[in-house]
Amino acid sequence: MNRFGIRFSFTTFGESHGKAIGCVVDGVPAGLTIDEAYIQRELDRRKPGQNAYATARKEEDTVEILSGVFEGKSTGTPIAMVIYNTNQKSKDYSNIKDIFRPGHADYTYWHKYGIRDYRGGGRSSARETAARVAAGAIAKLMLREVGITVKSGISEIAGIAASSFDFDHVLTSEIYALDPSVEQAQKDAILLAKNDHDSVGGVAQVRIENLPVGLGEPLYYKLDAVLADAMMGINAVKAVEIGDGLLGTRLHGSENNDPIRHSGFESNHSGGILGGISNGDAVRLSVYFKPTPSIFREQHTTTTEGEDVDFALKGRHDPCVAIRGSVVCEAMAALVVADMLLLNMGRTIEGVARYYHV
Repeated sequence: MNRFGIRFSFTTFGESHGKAIGCVVDGVPAGLTIDEAYIQRELDRRKPGQNAYATARKEEDTVEILSGVFEGKSTGTPIAMVIYNTNQKSKDYSNIKDIFRPGHADYTYWHKYGIRDYRGGGRSSARETAARVAAGAIAKLMLREVGITVKSGISEIAGIAASSFDFDHVLTSEIYALDPSVEQAQKDAILLAKNDHDSVGGVAQVRIENLPVGLGEPLYYKLDAVLADAMMGINAVKAVEIGDGLLGTRLHGSENNDPIRHSGFESNHSGGILGGISNGDAVRLSVYFKPTPSIFREQHTTTTEGEDVDFALKGRHDPCVAIRGSVVCEAMAALVVADMLLLNMGRTIEGVARYYHV
């Protein structure tokens, strides 16, 4: 399945070491200003090769819009975007042509499809997420029209956790850190693992603000369920929490409930969602990334012929995939909310009559 969303949807295409990757975004309302410079800036945030904390693969990730935009405005037809791959080094993967890399999708893709694109994982590579960020930028342009903002940042790396969240600091941090007081320790942990030919995991925080009450489609397209689905579909994500998440299982109901006054909720343990529907508070997500499976240590594995072997991986890889992954989380959250906004427009007859000026 390569399509996500119902009313505001996108489909991605391409492989890590193919000619290009890209997406087709459908359901974009006509007349939306499409700021191409903004879309490019979003891609630049996810772009590889920016510093010592990311993969050495350098891609310009220049986006080209092929359709759906005329004179800077969306036409209401599908918006197709393409990003050409310019720095493939497929030979770096020639030594694993017939080898399953531990922690990767090689083993499962081979058994499911019987075909192996060993060049960086092909379709299963995180390279594909650049297309999601491009689609997410379109969604964010739409959300901006109604005052909704989506932010992200890194709260934890290698077990070194933030004690406070400063989303403004993220904009100037090389690792998108939320807490400047632990940023250097997080950086040191990344470089220590990198120099030891290893990798570390991390946690991304996503904050969605200024949502109206009412977004979410019970029972089987709840806002929290679809957000969790969107996050779990990102490479290397192994867990998602909404609001207080796991912490809530350790509390009494009297502690976990969010008291209500006419001015709003007095706390936000729920993460802005009740019954699968937004309650008007900020939606809070914690997204957990495993350590990058691409490490340069000798490991045990098998070949496509069932032979047990030891091997050492070569290539260019992120020592902590959570950093650039946080930008993808932000994009996916925006895509979910854009879809929910359009789905919600016709949920009452008053809304339908208002639209048609009845």
